[in-house]
Amino acid sequence: MLLHHYRFVPDTTLLDLDTFRAELAGSRSPVAPFKAALESLQERLDARFRAGADIRDLVRGRAWHLDRLLAIAWEQHAWPDDGIALLAVGGFGRGELHPHSDIDLMVLLEGDDDRAYREPLTAFITFLWDIGLEIGHSVRSLNDCEREAEADVTVMTNLLETRLIKGPERLRKAMRERLGAERLWPADRFFAAKRDEQIARHQRYNNSEYHLEPNIKSSPGGLRDIQMIGWVAKRHFATEYYADIVAKGFMNDAELRIVSQGQAFLWQVRYALHMLADRAEDRLLFDHQRRIAELFGFRDTAERLAVEQFMKRYYRHVTALAGLNDMLLQHFDEVILRGGEALDTVTLNARFETRGGYIQARSRGLFREHPEALLELFLLMAEHPEIEGVRADTIRLIRDHRHLVDDNYRDAPEHQRLFMALLRSSGNVPRQLKRMNRYGILGKYLPDFGRAVGLMQHDLFHLYTIDAHTLKLLKLLHRFRKPEARTDFAVAAELMPRLPKLDVLWIVGLFHDIGKGRGGDHSIIGARDVEAFCQRHRLSPHDTRLAAWLVEHHLLMSMIAQKRDITDPEVIRDFALTVQNETRLNYLYVLTVADINATNPSLWNGWRATLLRQLHAETKRALRRGLHNPPDRDDWVRETRDEARALLHDAGIDDAHIDPLWASLGEDYFLQYAPGEISWQTRGILAHRETHLPLVLISAPDGTAEGGTQVFIHTRSVDDLFAATAAAMEQLGLSIHDARIATSRNDWTLNTFIVLDNQHQAIRDDERIEEMRRHLVEELDDPDDYPRIVTRHTPRKLKHFKVPTTVLIEQDPANERTLLELTAPDRPGLLARVGRIFMEQDIALSAAKIATLGERVEDVFFITTKAGEPLTDPERQDQLRERLTEVLGV
Repeated sequence: MLLHHYRFVPDTTLLDLDTFRAELAGSRSPVAPFKAALESLQERLDARFRAGADIRDLVRGRAWHLDRLLAIAWEQHAWPDDGIALLAVGGFGRGELHPHSDIDLMVLLEGDDDRAYREPLTAFITFLWDIGLEIGHSVRSLNDCEREAEADVTVMTNLLETRLIKGPERLRKAMRERLGAERLWPADRFFAAKRDEQIARHQRYNNSEYHLEPNIKSSPGGLRDIQMIGWVAKRHFATEYYADIVAKGFMNDAELRIVSQGQAFLWQVRYALHMLADRAEDRLLFDHQRRIAELFGFRDTAERLAVEQFMKRYYRHVTALAGLNDMLLQHFDEVILRGGEALDTVTLNARFETRGGYIQARSRGLFREHPEALLELFLLMAEHPEIEGVRADTIRLIRDHRHLVDDNYRDAPEHQRLFMALLRSSGNVPRQLKRMNRYGILGKYLPDFGRAVGLMQHDLFHLYTIDAHTLKLLKLLHRFRKPEARTDFAVAAELMPRLPKLDVLWIVGLFHDIGKGRGGDHSIIGARDVEAFCQRHRLSPHDTRLAAWLVEHHLLMSMIAQKRDITDPEVIRDFALTVQNETRLNYLYVLTVADINATNPSLWNGWRATLLRQLHAETKRALRRGLHNPPDRDDWVRETRDEARALLHDAGIDDAHIDPLWASLGEDYFLQYAPGEISWQTRGILAHRETHLPLVLISAPDGTAEGGTQVFIHTRSVDDLFAATAAAMEQLGLSIHDARIATSRNDWTLNTFIVLDNQHQAIRDDERIEEMRRHLVEELDDPDDYPRIVTRHTPRKLKHFKVPTTVLIEQDPANERTLLELTAPDRPGLLARVGRIFMEQDIALSAAKIATLGERVEDVFFITTKAGEPLTDPERQDQLRERLTEVLGV
């Protein structure tokens, strides 16, 4: 469909057709002149694109010139009669052609017998391929068109968009008559089929316009959504122009501008993609995002990368288009599918009613006369879960009146009361906040949130824009309230009913990342913002302090679980001193679990769940014991030994076997492991007879338990054992998420690794576990013979992120060791490289925490010298830091 305010005027200087015809006449073969003309045309179009020409002129101009060249090519062949025509269909039929778009053609025959046309048709299609055109073609008779269109709505859609290139117009007209809505695919049936088609397409993209690498054609808010509006309108109104939809009241001028501006922007992006990739490409891959941002004139600033600025503009356009698509299709649904139904009307109050299950304003002047109704509507939907949504006319009224939400509106006590009433509702608050965001009200009422709409972070860790991530987090928090959450989020589901006030949780969720993109620590900025919000909305001082504390510390629990040794009593005590009470701990736990899952679902696995559950349980125990009564180290060791000994006695093992082994292990061993682990490892060591081979024990969590697969290795201590183990694990397709490295007094290792497979799942299959055990025994039998680590191909996505390698070294005096925190680009074999560097530098490893966050790793290693002392020598620290940076930074 065409936009009414744009009239395409072809630029005939792009290709001189008279000169081309003369060259064609003087050439022995037509292939060379056609190829030269196509190349010249594209070069000139590309030059004009780079110079900032109107994208509509370029896209339609290429289609116009291709029409002429195809018509000339058609003339080069002898057709037996006028019962055949060449038509453009699909996007080409709409007169839209990007640099590498398929040129969709249909040869239309008057009769079913095609024998007379076969030879020239074969020659014509072959010629098009010879000159380098990427065509999609079909040959159909009028009867074929009718039969195939009736059977397939996609065929019907293509045939709605046709233009005659060469041949008699009467054939195209006859086809259009056969495809008329009165004969097949009436408007209601066509709309229902296209709506179902769109629903399926959106589901392939998780019903979200926010993706790291979106498809600009098929993702929600993409070009297909614009085309969808046109297809339905064309079938229902029999029009070729969006202006006719405006005239009929189904779209207004403001919405027409959204379509016009959105289409122009997406066409620019698509043209750039095709030009830069030199092929048909609709995925906005990392490979191209930076280059397009530069091409479009974006530049890095102190607050935001150029690519993030470009992607913010992209997300703003597609969000507007997706919202408009939703509203218009609902409007079509009400008119086309349900227009003849007698819909039940239920009065909610003096301002709102429901019609057919959808809420609507009772007067068109409602929001102008009562601006508070812009918030009241969402409160009513939260209080009435039976309401399915908002009727299209009312959505339009909301969009038309959202400008009323200004500083005076936000400061009005009545409006603040309504917003807090929504947050305190017992209904699905996150769903209403998502609707408020879709209709543009949430960003108006919370301007800081509005500034975050469409704001992305250019990495592989944060999968969504800040607003999309925030709304996903809120949705997860609501999910924790449902009984089915006990399967995947047992602790969170148990804690949710214990939280004193859910409105505080919704507020913290809204503000936890609101400070991003504004320079400085986003947690501190967000804490200030949420404190101001709470004071303005008259929350109690206690609730205000709680909300500000949670926003400021929303990353703390995740950081402690993933980067600190939570088997260390001092770590637990320090965390408990920060948290202070169980209420904060419970809020922080559910917020942390939701934040991880809403950031990147692939980061959530059984092992991370176990770490957080353990940290929550140990901190709760410390808080109940009292912060000034930390457990005595000797008491901790004694209690662990007693419990483990009781388990071993139950298994029939007496002290005469236990004591000599335990005497060689040292006290730290009993601080690192739980009684059950000690019992399991002790039984394995005592039963191991092949002392010349490493002992490898593997334990998987049971079918319902969280956690990773635990691998215990007991063998003679060798300097490069960690490097060899890491390489062997990678060869098995395993990722190490935690490592506890210990050596007994008689120089035997007590190393434990927590591993997951490449799907981030624990390994439970017995055959797979036995395969792992055999492989590790074979490879670790003689680590000196282990082959050089072979670096595999670095994944495509990782190539487009520059992650600086940083090494932070600090002391852990309580445990007489040094903590080394490494941030580096992720790559195969990284842990093996780290292990070899430790070997070169005479560094002993006692424990490790491994975290892969998208394109980077953030690993923590607890190290000492070979003599078991902390690494305090500044010169040795510098050497280690330089070596790690040298090896891992390339």
